[in-house]
Formats: sequence, C-alpha cells, structure tokens
Amino acid sequence: MSDFAARLTFADRKTLEFHGPADITKETTEAIVNAANSSLLGGGGVDGAIHRAGGPSILAECKRIVAGMKTGILPAGQAALTTGGRLPAKYVIHTVGPVYQGGRHNEAETLASCYRESIRIADDHAIRSLAFPSISTGAFGYPVAEAAGIAVCTIAGTLPNCSHVERVRFVLFDIDTCDAYVRAAEFISQQSPAISIIFEKGGSR
Repeated sequence: MSDFAARLTFADRKTLEFHGPADITKETTEAIVNAANSSLLGGGGVDGAIHRAGGPSILAECKRIVAGMKTGILPAGQAALTTGGRLPAKYVIHTVGPVYQGGRHNEAETLASCYRESIRIADDHAIRSLAFPSISTGAFGYPVAEAAGIAVCTIAGTLPNCSHVERVRFVLFDIDTCDAYVRAAEFISQQSPAISIIFEKGGSR
C-alpha cells in the first residue's frame, strides 16, 4: 500500500505528494518547512511543535537571523534556513505566511511567495526533498480551499525548474485539510494539458 493520499508526478519524474493526517516533526525529508511567526521565536501550532521537537539549536539560529535584519523580523512571504536540531530532518526552512484579511491585501501573492522562496532556498542548498505544512490556514485564518489551490499551483510551476529539489510532500494535520489539497492537485492536473502531470490517489487512508 502507498503511504500517500495523492501524488502529482511531473514529466521529469519529480513528485508532489500529499499526506494526512500526519505529523511534520516526524518527517524524514531532508528539510521541513515551518509556518513561522515573523519574530522566528516560536509560537503555537506547527511552529511551536517544530521548536519543541527540534530543541534549542533551532531557536538560537533563528535569533541570529532576525538580529541581522534591520526590522528585527522576517517579512511575510520570505524564508530562512536553520538546522533541524533534534528533528529527523537535517534542515528547517522558516517562512512567514500572510494573515488573511479577506483577500484584499495581496495575501495570495504573499502566500505563493512563501512556497517559491522556500523551494528556492532548498534548491540553493542542494536539498533534494522537503515537506510543507499548510501555511497560513491555522491561526492566520486563510481559507483552506483557497490556500490549497495557491500552494499546489505555485509548487507545480516551481518544482520542474529546480536543479536539485526532486520531491516535495505536503504533511497535513487533519483529513479535511488533506482532502482540500488532494482536490486542488486533481484540479491542477486537469487544467494543465500542455504540461505532463500525472495525478494518482494513494492508499494511505
């Protein structure tokens, strides 16, 4: 039985998989992505779970990153890399999603930038696999269906152009969120006849 709920396979054999319910802190991809607060000091949800599981070395590097920024924060839509500490993943890529304000404040482009910048940093560091949570759909209030569409579309447009990144996984906390991302993946595969994308459902649940 496959260990994914669904998968997109691109012409170059790179893959985008969807898993859930699942715990991103247990992922064995080379890097995982943290849906961080702009302070990079940890918080609730995925952010807090990653800091707790990874230990103090992640926070120490986060503090150094924000200390080197003029504003003292990581702006929304940008990303930064740290060690994975005690996590199975070697690295954590921290990115700050937008707070949803009805979609009238460039939230969609900021959210897309989170995914593009995270993949760019991974590719720059020759990382071959990384796992994402659902960015901004928790406390930041982004509607899951809209966020899923943006996330899947952005990665589908970014991953095939990477030199090193070959496999991306969405590791989603609950079934409803996973279902929304699977629907978005199926829709993208149907809307992209000019691009060879194979959609398949797995048997993880």
